[in-house]
Amino acid sequence: MKYIRVKWKHTNPDEPVWLFSEIDQEGREVRKMECFQNGFCDYATKTESTGSTALSSGPMPALSVIARDSEFEPVEIPKEEFEKVWKKRRFP
Repeated sequence: MKYIRVKWKHTNPDEPVWLFSEIDQEGREVRKMECFQNGFCDYATKTESTGSTALSSGPMPALSVIARDSEFEPVEIPKEEFEKVWKKRRFP
């Protein structure tokens, strides 16, 4: 598995500012969280989701491709960081 965190730089309070994804060997999202400025996180798995969060329908692009858009700052993170945020999902 691979874990990524993407900072989404914008000023819309109705959109998340942090995106976290767990990605399998085929490049597909397994778990995803979208966290807002207030700390609230929606999430998605293969079997459930909250808010408008959903897993990507196809393989995730490489971090270098995501970074081409200046609104996004992607970085690979350790599993432990992902799990720490995962435990806080859906809580403001």
